Amino acid sequence: STPTSSAPTQPIATSIFFFQAEDGIRDFCLSRGLGDVYKRQGINAEYMGKYFKRWRKQSKMQVERAAGSGKKKGTRISRWYPADDVERHFKRPSKAPRPTQLRRNIKPGRVLILLGGRFRGKRVVFLKQLKSGLLLVSGPFKINGVPLKRVNQSYVIPTSTDVDITGVDVSKIDDSYFAKLRAPAAKKSESAFFTAQTGKSEEEQKRLADKKKTQSQVDAALLNNIKKVELLKNYLSARFTLKHGQRPHELIF
Repeated sequence: STPTSSAPTQPIATSIFFFQAEDGIRDFCLSRGLGDVYKRQGINAEYMGKYFKRWRKQSKMQVERAAGSGKKKGTRISRWYPADDVERHFKRPSKAPRPTQLRRNIKPGRVLILLGGRFRGKRVVFLKQLKSGLLLVSGPFKINGVPLKRVNQSYVIPTSTDVDITGVDVSKIDDSYFAKLRAPAAKKSESAFFTAQTGKSEEEQKRLADKKKTQSQVDAALLNNIKKVELLKNYLSARFTLKHGQRPHELIF
């Protein structure tokens, strides 16, 4: 007979530790050595928890301070990004845009060459800089057909020729001089369609007459000074062109 033990048999307790790796491996052999990684992550999580508590406390104090001072209530910055794209309106960092600075080689009376637009290649006389930063120039109109117009200084070439502008009064000319009139919207109907007036209104005709008068006054003062200089009238009437073999960067204007 086989001897029997009076003491009951106890199961052997075995403990196996598994580590969850970042790549999804759940094997104690392959995930060996990750204890330091998770220990480091625990320390970082503890630090970040303290940081967010301090950040929430400071943001709450800022909101309460803004509410107590009567200013617009502040909004707490969210830690999460929105799931959808939120349209954000552009906000200029400065309260007012800086005025456009005039180029050093452009001064009142300087002859400029236009590089773009309807009158490209024409030579004009610079009169003054408007509030918008654009340049007020004139041909004069009787010499080369260029009226009083606004030009961006990026589209001109300054020359070394100057015209005397004494007696030329352009103090009353500003950006509103070039503004377009907006006609009141008329009701759409069949009778109004056939009786529509194609001509200009009285207000537009009056404004056009004032512009012609201002143009003639400016040109008269310029022509008197241009006639005093020999060949200056011919120089302003000639269009600037480049011939074969000419390099613009080698020219002296």
